[in-house]
Amino acid sequence: MMAEKLVILGGGESGIGTAILAVKEGFDVFLSDAGSISDQIKAELIKLGIHFEEGGHDLERILQASLVMKSPGIPDHIDLMRQVRSSGIKVVSEIEFASRFTSATLIGITGSNGKTTTTLLTHYLLKESGINAGIAGNIGYSFARQVAETDRDVYVLEISSFQLDDIHKFKPEVAVITNITPDHLDRYENDFSKYVASKLRIIENQTSNQFLVFNSEDPVLLEALNTVNTSVSKIPFGFQKPSNHGTYTTDDHIIVQRDKSNTMIQTNQFQLKGRHNLLNAMAAVSVAQLLEVSKDSIRESLTSFRGVPHRLEHFLKIQNVNYINDSKATNVNATYYALDSVRSQVVWIAGGVDKGNDYSALMPLVREKVKAIVCLGVDNAKLLEVFSPVVEIIIETQSVDEAVKIAHKIANKKETVLLSPACASFDLFKNYEDRGNQFKQAVRNL
Repeated sequence: MMAEKLVILGGGESGIGTAILAVKEGFDVFLSDAGSISDQIKAELIKLGIHFEEGGHDLERILQASLVMKSPGIPDHIDLMRQVRSSGIKVVSEIEFASRFTSATLIGITGSNGKTTTTLLTHYLLKESGINAGIAGNIGYSFARQVAETDRDVYVLEISSFQLDDIHKFKPEVAVITNITPDHLDRYENDFSKYVASKLRIIENQTSNQFLVFNSEDPVLLEALNTVNTSVSKIPFGFQKPSNHGTYTTDDHIIVQRDKSNTMIQTNQFQLKGRHNLLNAMAAVSVAQLLEVSKDSIRESLTSFRGVPHRLEHFLKIQNVNYINDSKATNVNATYYALDSVRSQVVWIAGGVDKGNDYSALMPLVREKVKAIVCLGVDNAKLLEVFSPVVEIIIETQSVDEAVKIAHKIANKKETVLLSPACASFDLFKNYEDRGNQFKQAVRNL
């Protein structure tokens, strides 16, 4: 029997992970990347005996595939994808492909904001309780690589809308939606409803004995769920006491309400601050409860959890000025949380690749707290246009070093320098980690 032909588009982490798993499962694999492939990944491909190309696509060879795995970074509107789809070849995401080859319990977490913290915290609660749990998706090694190389009982997956766009049968045991706010609209024809529909695909294959844990504080999400025909068991979390099942908070406790019983978990030792982190914690606790983690174990893990690098990281205090690294804030809503959580006047370092952002939501906070904006991006026209009427000092820079030095000059004692870009990082940096690390190094250099 001939091996099934799989073409992998994109030579990043999801591409190499899929290649490793596909070879193990007996596929005939070809990997194609329009850009360049890193030396490390090339070495892995050569070792596996996988044919690959970089710097362009051999269309004829790609169209011989019976299955295409498309990296989440590749948009659908390019010619190559139009030709692949019109030729009737099935296109899958890495999450879809990998889920076919594991019998582990899958926890799928999506949302515009909070999904990384929620994913890390959920994994931490499960792992600390002794469950053999892996973490994958948008975090660390790809899901496919982990399915190929490790044997887990549970996987906690951080899943983006792009990864959900090409699922067919993928269905997590527990789906979590943290919230839905405008993001990545450049990939959804600037149509918010298309982005919302993409997020909701996480529940499309779930049945009545599976679960959706969702944020009942989010009006967009509530409205969207009312329009979806699904039999999944819904578990809301939020600040209001639910009518039957659900998770909510009182002063110092998270309360999980199931059937007639309530489980109360103390949160006064929880390290992460802010309403949004309480919501993330409620989501993670809801999942841990579904997987029967004990309340004592949950409480201890909440106390010892330390949060996410580059996410509201209170980094250093120099001459009584606070420096906060929030490089992971790649959209407006994330930056809203950051500005909302700071209690002083702010010198705000912002900008990058704009994803169709609407900055108007930030206006009240910017008026109240921001004394200066230091722009860090190739194109800052929109930031300047929106905020110049309300912020006196707006300065454009081309490097983190320069941005930090200027911010340092402007900030007075007891004020805060906040890197919270509200944009993607691909213009001047490899990714948001690179941006955050460069920021921290520039602050150390002060």
